[in-house]
Amino acid sequence: MLIILGYILLGALAGLIAGIFGLGGGIIIVPTLIFTFSYLDFPEEVLTHLAVGTSLSTILFTSLSAIYVHHQKSAINWPLALKLSIGMLIGGLLGAYVAEFFSGELLQILFASYSLTVALQMWFSWQPKGHFLLPKRVGLGLLGGAIGIVSGLFGIAGGSLVVPILTLYRVKITQAIATSAVTGFPIAISGSIGYLLMGWNNEALPEHSVGYIYLPATLGIIISSTVFAKFGAKLTHSLPAPQLKKAFSILLLLVAIKLFL
Repeated sequence: MLIILGYILLGALAGLIAGIFGLGGGIIIVPTLIFTFSYLDFPEEVLTHLAVGTSLSTILFTSLSAIYVHHQKSAINWPLALKLSIGMLIGGLLGAYVAEFFSGELLQILFASYSLTVALQMWFSWQPKGHFLLPKRVGLGLLGGAIGIVSGLFGIAGGSLVVPILTLYRVKITQAIATSAVTGFPIAISGSIGYLLMGWNNEALPEHSVGYIYLPATLGIIISSTVFAKFGAKLTHSLPAPQLKKAFSILLLLVAIKLFL
């Protein structure tokens, strides 16, 4: 019962992050699930992949809540989101396929490195200046595919990549965050399917797993994440985020250090 409560609290935090920053929440869900599954003595050979696949399955629902609120605010660039999503559907599936060839330890090191990079970017507010015009349909598809591969590999929605990249292409920050909420959905669909298939017949998986998706964690997280994602999305349009970014960057730094150790 205590573990289920922990999943619900994790979902609330992930939902807030998804709504405020357009990050999808996976950057918090994955390391927390790694620590939780380790505490539960899940086999090390499947532990990290299970955390990543489960994270993607929760983003399916969290992203929908954030999309609804951002759409109500008319902040989403739908044509741009749809063009990126085509590549992301393919990239998310490829990311899950590539992850199957990585050990859990290597995945944790790569994820820790990614978390550290995002923490530094948020702390120092490194934001590329908008100097470029958006590429055409094929270019956006390829860009979406590259983001999808990285996101599928790490179990994230890709917001930490989408937001700065769109800003580089002269998209306003609030519109970039809203649009990244949309692009998290196709990544979550293809990535979840990929991890489900890759782990389908793995005998080391714990009970209540469907491939590399652990259903109790998925259900516990989405109970609260869908509600808090709406709340976080509303905050994006009403509150300045510099202080929140600083606090979140410290949290990511601690997560990265823990994973490295």
